[in-house]
Amino acid sequence: MEIKRNGSQPSAKGPGDYFTGAVRVDRLFEAPDPARVAGASVTFEPGARTAWHTHPLGQTLIVTTGCGWAQRWGGPVEEIRPGDVVWFSPGEKHWHGATPTTAMTHIAIQERLDGKVVDWMEKVSDEQYRA
Repeated sequence: MEIKRNGSQPSAKGPGDYFTGAVRVDRLFEAPDPARVAGASVTFEPGARTAWHTHPLGQTLIVTTGCGWAQRWGGPVEEIRPGDVVWFSPGEKHWHGATPTTAMTHIAIQERLDGKVVDWMEKVSDEQYRA
């Protein structure tokens, strides 16, 4: 058994190459091999969002606070709120983040495939974000 105490892992700023706006990432867990699962709590300030990306084994989001948006490639922007659980299929191109006026926090859970959990792509344009 391993217990990671609250506050024992430092918060990190979401890298500018993969996020637009102010984003804080708090790692929650990364299971050791042979397990593949990892999770983080991600907080997006108003207007902040991820770049377009995919996950080789999919991703689950659990919204914990605020109000956000999520969109899969070719689909509409969907509002997400606390208690909502969002599943992105393996390889599904998508983004997620806060609305323009409200911050949002979610827990993101994904699995590693050959050491990789995400493939980052181009940033979400302001036009795509506000569509």
